[in-house]
Order: sequence, then structure tokens, then C-alpha cells
Amino acid sequence: MTTEYPENNISGIGLVTFASRVSERTNGVVTVTNAFDNRLKINSGEMPRAALDGRIAGGDAFAGALSGVDPVLGLSTLPFLVQSAELARATNLRARPLYEKALAARGLKLLYLTIWPATGLWSERALQGAGDLPALNLRAYDSNSSEVMRAAGANAQFLPMDAALAGLKEHRLNAFLTSGDGGAGRKLWDFLPHFTAINYAMPVSIAFVRDDVFTALPEPMQREVLAAAAETEQSQFALLAHRTSENYARMRDNGVAIAEPAQSLLAALRKAASATVTAWEVQAGADAAAIVEWARQQ
Repeated sequence: MTTEYPENNISGIGLVTFASRVSERTNGVVTVTNAFDNRLKINSGEMPRAALDGRIAGGDAFAGALSGVDPVLGLSTLPFLVQSAELARATNLRARPLYEKALAARGLKLLYLTIWPATGLWSERALQGAGDLPALNLRAYDSNSSEVMRAAGANAQFLPMDAALAGLKEHRLNAFLTSGDGGAGRKLWDFLPHFTAINYAMPVSIAFVRDDVFTALPEPMQREVLAAAAETEQSQFALLAHRTSENYARMRDNGVAIAEPAQSLLAALRKAASATVTAWEVQAGADAAAIVEWARQQ
């Protein structure tokens, strides 16, 4: 199984936990070998095809990058929909059958979800308000967020993490849309010493395995793998309780200035988000739109 992210990132921690639980529960009969930090050069959006091609058994993919597989997989990256870990968990619990159906239609089995800490804006300079957005050459993490950021005035493009880091090092980018977790794991502070806590979204990563690999296991082993996946999901959620404060402490130790967003900045982003969310609801269908409406009412 593979991930784009380092072993100390929340995605990497999930794969480490899952591998350990699988080994313990099956007494070593089933093993998981992990590749971190995009060592296999397979980005999140490419993981389903790589699994079906037999290059990997599965992976932990950032869900926003999977929205090309099925729009419903982009639900967790919709802007300003959830503002707490508990609401993120409840919303994804409702959406889980839709995620499972979307993956199953492509020969893949969902194992567990990881909820990320809230997304913010890393930038080269402090953001004083909406007027600073046109100066941003920004990495967005999926097609929806790139549309929102462009509508708000930024020069934004959806880039997988490895391409985005290259753009940052070559000074083609001066801002990143990602969480403190994603940024701390990649030491974005070397280039972007400001973080604005806009609470854009609390995305998920989706860990999955190719269905034929799973069904080839004896049924008792299948049950243990699913139990290990459930334990991993619970463990990943428990991480969230202190993850943001731990990330912020690490960021401050490395010189990052963490700021609350100016009202004009938030207002511009929320206004820009409206059309993107409406378009997504049409693409994703009535069941997905109903979950979004439920989350809005909480």
C-alpha cells in the first residue's frame, strides 16, 4: 500500500497502524508493506488505476484527488461545510455508503477513513485581507478548491504534492492550501512562514484495497482485516483531538506565524465557494446533496 505523504503525517500514521493491527490480528498470516512519501511515484488520483493494474494492492489516497473517479469522493473537501471534528465524522459516516459504492464499482474495497485537521492557507507573506488573494500563485488540493480559489481572485491550480513541492522550490508558487499536518510533514515553513487558519475544510483520506486481493483471503482473515481497519479508523480519529495543537506548536517552533483570517478574506472565499458547491451537488447526485444539506443544518 502506498501514500503520497511521509510516515509522520496523519496518512502515514494510518498505514503504519493498519499494518501493525493486521499483522497482530492475523498472527502474521496477512502482511501489509507500506511505501511512504510517494516513493512509488503514484499520486492519490492515480492510485485506483495503479491498484487495478497490479502495481499496488491498495493505498491511502487523499479523497479530493479521487473526485475524478466519482464526484461523491470530493464531498469532504467542499468548502466551509464542516467546522468541527465531530461534524466531519458524522458527515463522513453518512457518506460512507456512497464512498463504498463508488469504489466498489471500480473493483476496490474501502478499508478506513482518515479525517485531516482543518485546511488553512500557507503563504510567503501575511494575508491582510481579500486584496491579497490576486498576488497568490497557489497550490490547491483538488479541482473544486482550485475553482474556489480562482473565483476568489487567486492564481490557483490543482497539483499533487510532489509537483507542488517542485513548484515551491522553483519559486513558481508562493502559497499552499493544506492543513497544518500536511504542511508540517513537508516542512513548508522553509518557504512559506505564514499560516492563515481559514478552516476551509476537514478532508478525508480513503484507504482501500483491490477487491480481488481482499476476497482471495480466507473468510476468517477477511474478518480480521476489516476489524484491523475499524480499529485504525478509530485510532486515526482519536489523533485529531490533539493533532492541531501539536502541529501548531511544531510550526511556531519553526518560525511560522499563525493568524486568524481577516473577515474580508473569509467573506471573499465563502462567496467564491457558492457556485462550486452548487455545481458539485448537481454532479454528485441527490443522495450526496442531501448529506451536504444535512451537514449545513447542524
